[in-house]
Amino acid sequence: MTLERLTKIRRDLHQIPEIGFDLEKTYAYVKNELESMGFKPLTYAKTGLVVVIEGLSKEAIAFRADMDGLPVLEGTKVDFESKHVGNMHACGHDGHTTMLLGFAEYLSNMPKPNQTIVLIFQPAEEGPGGAAVIIKEGLFKDYNIKEIHGLHLFPGLDEGIVGLKRGPMLARNAEFDFIIHGKSSHGAQPQSGIDAVLAASQFVVLLNQIVSRYIDPLEPAVITTGKIEGGEARNIIANKVKISGTIRAFNDQIFELLKRKMMDAKLSIESFYGVSIDDFIVDYYPAVDNDSALYEEVKASLKDHEIVELKPMMFSEDFAFYQKEVPGVFSFIGTKNINKDFIHPLHSNFFNFDEKVLLNGLKYFIDIVQYKKMF
Repeated sequence: MTLERLTKIRRDLHQIPEIGFDLEKTYAYVKNELESMGFKPLTYAKTGLVVVIEGLSKEAIAFRADMDGLPVLEGTKVDFESKHVGNMHACGHDGHTTMLLGFAEYLSNMPKPNQTIVLIFQPAEEGPGGAAVIIKEGLFKDYNIKEIHGLHLFPGLDEGIVGLKRGPMLARNAEFDFIIHGKSSHGAQPQSGIDAVLAASQFVVLLNQIVSRYIDPLEPAVITTGKIEGGEARNIIANKVKISGTIRAFNDQIFELLKRKMMDAKLSIESFYGVSIDDFIVDYYPAVDNDSALYEEVKASLKDHEIVELKPMMFSEDFAFYQKEVPGVFSFIGTKNINKDFIHPLHSNFFNFDEKVLLNGLKYFIDIVQYKKMF
């Protein structure tokens, strides 16, 4: 697929970002593209699309792209910015979908492969986890998928450079909400109330001490309190505050320890301040853990100057669900270009990239099947 064609597809998709499983326009666009190549895509997970290219061997290798956007108000001011105000492709999924469509076109012009190839266009990576739904609906068993590959745009690497990591790469995560209930009173009579704001303030301090004082400094772990909502007016003792955040770790024992210490902090705050706290901690994605043998294959398929070795990062990705089923490799491909101001992080409302990197991503997929002598 030419750069001009890749650019058009990416910019078309960029203008119609949709959330979660509700990807009707994206689904229709991708389905039309695949059908124009001669494929008969299957529907999974409501708005997911799957292409199965049968090979001489019934054991399959899968390649995955995510398609959903984020509830972010775009700030790029590009002439192809989102037409869905309040939604944006701020994580590069428009690029991921475009690269896999380019790969689909490449495969459509090749002879029957030695091994069955499955292309997965997945909804709801940003939540609540489309990968888990696709697995539950039986795709991996239906088509005997034995390995899987994924690729993600990343502004932390220079344009076109592939970031590889053997073993644990991205963290396990959970999201939490704590709702602190106090007692309202006039701000001039604090002794008549129970101050939920004060309790919440101390609770946030305790949460931020867990990693520094209860976790081995050599073990990666994060507790981030990202949002606080509460209070009614400047002169009223607040009776309710909500604290929301995220937990990240690689090691399952460390992950469970974080949650236990958070509950200890909750009990301490309840006891000292006289508040009651509702707790909601929801586990989301496992850790992304790249298979060593497949990592070596991917590395061997690329040239040395095309790759860098990554350190583990605290991002999370539902690609990890696939790796619980079969061996898999997840990689990053760089988009950073200082001269063009393509430096903004994933999920930023200014995130953007030069479409020429899509050629590098397309090459990444092609290099893998060529290394494996699929044709």
